[in-house]
Amino acid sequence: MLRNRSMGAVLLIAAAMVAGCGVGVTPPSVTVPGTGSAAPSADQGPAKPVPLQRVPITIAPELIGADDPFGGQQFAEVPQGWSISVFARLNGARFPAWAPDGALLVSSPKEGSVVRFTADGPGGTARQSVLLPNLKQPLGLAFAGDVLYVAESNAIRAYDYAGGKATNPRTIADDLPDAKSGDLGGTYAHALKNLVIGQDGSFYYSVGSTTNISVEDRDANPERAVIMRIPPGGGKAEVYARGVRNGTGLAVAPDGAVWTAVNHRDNILYPFDKPFGSAASSSRGQVVEEYVRDHPAEQLAKLTPGRDLGWPYCNSDPDVEPGEAGTAFDFTTPAFTPDVEFNADGKKFDCAALPVSEQSMPAHSAPLGMDFGTLPAPFGEGAVVGLHGSWNATPPRAPEVSFFPYANGNLGPQQTIVGGFQNADGSRWGGRPVAAAVGPDKILYVFDDTANAIYRVTPP
Repeated sequence: MLRNRSMGAVLLIAAAMVAGCGVGVTPPSVTVPGTGSAAPSADQGPAKPVPLQRVPITIAPELIGADDPFGGQQFAEVPQGWSISVFARLNGARFPAWAPDGALLVSSPKEGSVVRFTADGPGGTARQSVLLPNLKQPLGLAFAGDVLYVAESNAIRAYDYAGGKATNPRTIADDLPDAKSGDLGGTYAHALKNLVIGQDGSFYYSVGSTTNISVEDRDANPERAVIMRIPPGGGKAEVYARGVRNGTGLAVAPDGAVWTAVNHRDNILYPFDKPFGSAASSSRGQVVEEYVRDHPAEQLAKLTPGRDLGWPYCNSDPDVEPGEAGTAFDFTTPAFTPDVEFNADGKKFDCAALPVSEQSMPAHSAPLGMDFGTLPAPFGEGAVVGLHGSWNATPPRAPEVSFFPYANGNLGPQQTIVGGFQNADGSRWGGRPVAAAVGPDKILYVFDDTANAIYRVTPP
């Protein structure tokens, strides 16, 4: 359990790591880690994947409820010598922000609330209280000084934070597309919004796609499947990047670049005019389960003004030999393949003209939350991404927390830093991470919306 080791002072310094600003509001001065510092060395991060060990997840008895996955002993895989414990429980726990007073704030879209946690509960467990109730699917949280920003599905709002309370609400961005939008018939597959602030005070927020695959999102007003930007000091929100199917994995790197981890489409149609595997004739335009399992790659991309990630016309293809069953995969800078459903002849959209993604992950990993931070050796500086795992791949893609080493403005290959949520036969005991973040105490916090838990993954 987390002990209060004068964390309030540490967290006060670190609160500027995550921040937000918006229309009509002049953002306060924000200090972002990495500004003015020397570039990281090219060999930063482990040279090869760090071995993991299976360890028990420790939990205080008072945190175990009825019909709870923690009613029996559960295990996870962490780096050798590390441990994992349940810091707190929260129904539908999603994304975090550390407050200036040392509290950990966590969103729960399922409960419609933002919950405040402190490390002074009985027996070393977290004490919790609802900071903001009755919200509409809150997800992204960010601090700029003493101002808390909350991204709901339909709006982004700012609050003054003091004395463990959030007051004086005001709207920063309104009428964001969600299920209420008149043209959507009351449904929206990716209504949740995330937000971050750039080093220059620009404010970025995600707007996901309405369905698995929909051309209409690109022509909608306001546009969907985008990352939006509000300039420093406020102003009109404009599209910063498009073709981003579901980019709630949104984070600012130490050099100030904005990155997104994209939760990509399901049930892709085979795009090549040839048999796949043992098929006797062309598989083009068919849903081939073996192909669907590994396509398209989940993008991990550094955003620049006007960048397009291709959805739904172009799909990231990790195949070393495109379209061949059993081919090896290369997840670094995967090429684009035209989508056979909406861009079969490549004339609707020139996929070859798109800059490829800087990194990617196996299909259906379902990245949801992303954060940059520094972990103890041998990891160092990097990005941590919460992977929810697949719902339709056979065997299922396992939930995990991935680490990508950061150096010279780029991210290195993916490696698992927290796993063990899925058994060898593909069954799961109940845990599915959605996000992870390195706390000011240098401990990795993991947020799980299925086991309804917040874990602390502690180095030796």
